[in-house]
Amino acid sequence: MLKFNDQCVATMKAHARQTYPEECCGILLGTIEGDKKIVHDALAIDNSSEQQRTRRFIITPEDYRNAEALAARKGLDVLGFYHSHPDHPARPSQFDLEHAFPWWSYVIIGVEHGKPSAMSSWMLQEDRSRFDEEMFEISNSK
Repeated sequence: MLKFNDQCVATMKAHARQTYPEECCGILLGTIEGDKKIVHDALAIDNSSEQQRTRRFIITPEDYRNAEALAARKGLDVLGFYHSHPDHPARPSQFDLEHAFPWWSYVIIGVEHGKPSAMSSWMLQEDRSRFDEEMFEISNSK
């Protein structure tokens, strides 16, 4: 189970809207409480892909290291990633499957004609054969 506050969701959707028609991407920072991943921050990252930016994103190793360092300073962990699917469903693609790792959460935001729509979260099976949809909930910011 993944938990967000409404501000994190608003941040991700705003990022998806701003980068349309290209994919946005970012890193989810938070804590683990039992079987729940609690997202405290959705860190927007510049899409470093040089090709097919409407269908691909790249987070550089340096951006990832910087996110890990920020998480450590805040007492948080990297819980996963988010990205948008411009004019495509909020479901993982074959490319997503080939580039994901087990345990992390992968949030996908569908963007239809520039407007964020459906949002889903996925976790890769340990054998890397498929994604399973991950339940999530959104709470009001405190």
